[in-house]
Amino acid sequence: MTDTVEASPQAPSEPDHEPPQGSVRALVRLAVVVATVVALFLLLGWGPLLLVIVAIVVMVMVHELGHFATAKWGHMKVTEYFVGFGPRLWSVRRGETEYGVKAIPAGGYVKIPGMTNMEEIDPADEARTYRQQPFHNRIIVACAGSFMHFLMAFLLAYGALLYFGTPASAIGLRIGGFVHWPGHAETAAQQAGLRPGDVVVGVDGRSLSHTTQLTEAISRSAGRPVPLTVDRGGRKVDLTVTPAVGHHLSTPTAKEVLGPGKGSEKTVGLIGVTFDPATVFTPEGPVRSLGTAVVNVGVDTGRVVRSVPVAFGSLFDSLKSSQAAQQSARTGERPESIFGAVRTATQADESGIFYLIEILIALNIGFALLNMLPMLPLDGGHVAIAVYERIRTRRGRPYYQADAAKLLPVVYVFSALLVVVVVSALYLDIVHPVNNPFQ
Repeated sequence: MTDTVEASPQAPSEPDHEPPQGSVRALVRLAVVVATVVALFLLLGWGPLLLVIVAIVVMVMVHELGHFATAKWGHMKVTEYFVGFGPRLWSVRRGETEYGVKAIPAGGYVKIPGMTNMEEIDPADEARTYRQQPFHNRIIVACAGSFMHFLMAFLLAYGALLYFGTPASAIGLRIGGFVHWPGHAETAAQQAGLRPGDVVVGVDGRSLSHTTQLTEAISRSAGRPVPLTVDRGGRKVDLTVTPAVGHHLSTPTAKEVLGPGKGSEKTVGLIGVTFDPATVFTPEGPVRSLGTAVVNVGVDTGRVVRSVPVAFGSLFDSLKSSQAAQQSARTGERPESIFGAVRTATQADESGIFYLIEILIALNIGFALLNMLPMLPLDGGHVAIAVYERIRTRRGRPYYQADAAKLLPVVYVFSALLVVVVVSALYLDIVHPVNNPFQ
């Protein structure tokens, strides 16, 4: 469970008397709502934001699918599997389970009766409740959501490796476009055969070792040819560009390449393009990518775990000091709320699908780890109770059942702390939003 985005197997119960709404009318109403929302997002130019929201909802529902499938496998009763919360828009009953969509798309839930001893259950259904199942079945069901997040992270990593390859250690500069030179049909870059999207990976026969190496070479080579190596769709192409003689007030940066005759202080070489830092990829085969994907997910998991103390320290420092908040916004070291995470993922999507995949991998890992914290109402709390009950059960005696009511004071304190963290992160994401890491 994360930031009110998803619910654990003991999600808030719904009124049992509310009937399924599987009529054609309800289905048409759902289709109209979905079409209206999609059209509104597209009209406002929020296509990337819509894609990110859909991706997160899918992640949450796959999490719940893990609980659902393992509960069914363990012969537990599952009464509901819903996308969203609030009023029903549409639902249908298949067997003993009701499937449907609700009005507030803030995640979803699966309802498995008897998650704790506090829940009153019809005696006829008691044998199939979660609390009456063997230890290993309860552990599997409780851990299934986080397992699905790790599985999604692996599949995303594997897909990125197959489509893009492995990000190489080499530095590249992507050509974003050409600068118009008055009185010139083409810039020096166009004359050399450079194209938008080309990634410059070498200059003067050497691989780029820093982002200013290329602009420095161009700046000092006015009127003299400069050999370049570019990555064009995975293929290396050697070109030669002859920078034009121009003027600039200072040495150009990676994003500051103007046309000839600009400024009045320093003579420089200019080729008439804009550059952005780019990731260079090394292709990998489908078999090797399997192992690489596992390693990458493991490395990312370790990075997330190590970042937690620094992130929370930065969060509380940011609340105390505006200067610290601005610093954390620049470094991006503090935890983000779901609002901030969606914004960052949207920025990643606008920068390229590879970066969106990287963010979704990190979100899946974060959701998986957060859900396994050993405290109710998170999935890890159910794992902790199951382990405690197993330890307390003596051989030859009835199975010990923990009284979850005794944990309520601790649960309330934990939930209050979680709310404080979420609200604090949301406040900082609004007042001091994290800088776009993809610029």
